[in-house]
Amino acid sequence: MGNSSYADAAAFRNAAVNGQLGVDPDAAQNVLKKIRAGKDSVENLLSSAGALAEAPKLGANPVGDAIAAKFVQRAEGGGDSYTTALRNLLNQYQQAEQAIVLAMRHYHQIDQAASDALSGRA
Repeated sequence: MGNSSYADAAAFRNAAVNGQLGVDPDAAQNVLKKIRAGKDSVENLLSSAGALAEAPKLGANPVGDAIAAKFVQRAEGGGDSYTTALRNLLNQYQQAEQAIVLAMRHYHQIDQAASDALSGRA
């Protein structure tokens, strides 16, 4: 997949999963709320995307029939569809949300390790 934002979200999540970053939970709450609001919006769009799968009335001819069929296929999630794009965006939101939550959990561990290192207890 040549989508750099998808790769960035995955890298961010992987860094959080591996404990490589921490985020102050108080500072991250606003970001987390925005991520969840965006995720909810995309989920709502996905739930109503099926309504787009009605074939347009383009006339009873081979070209009109072919275009109508292609429209339905893309609306249902085939190829480079609206639904596929929404699913990819939802996946990025989910990865970002998971990364923020994990980074918030790691924050105190990272802070304590730095404190121990500076005080010579590490």
